[in-house]
Amino acid sequence: MSVWTLDPRLADCRRLFLAGYTPSVRIGIHDFELDAPQRLRFDVDLFVPLAHSTPRADRIDEVVDYDFIRSVIQARVARGHVSLQETLCDEIAAELLSHPQVRAVRVATAKPDVYPDSEAVGVEVFHIKSERAAG
Repeated sequence: MSVWTLDPRLADCRRLFLAGYTPSVRIGIHDFELDAPQRLRFDVDLFVPLAHSTPRADRIDEVVDYDFIRSVIQARVARGHVSLQETLCDEIAAELLSHPQVRAVRVATAKPDVYPDSEAVGVEVFHIKSERAAG
């Protein structure tokens, strides 16, 4: 069971997600990472109150569009090199959480090509908007 399903602040939310989005990203601190972009997997969950994500007329403007998630990631990646996955996750999470309809966000990144004997190395953050900010 996911932890978010246990949090009462998210009980009235719908979970939107982007899974396995894997663009080439300039990220890292090692010499081999500074020379070229590498694959970075993004898995993102947005938690949106049902009041803001239940369409009445079956129109995209009644919900948070999935394109929003990709565009936030693409914009950050386009700004250039970032040294740490922690920094990248924090920046993307903050931008996603700034959307007025989003109550909470989970952002996970994973580098699948770092170690030959491991599937990936990664970082994950989870943030819930404060009551004041959600107001």
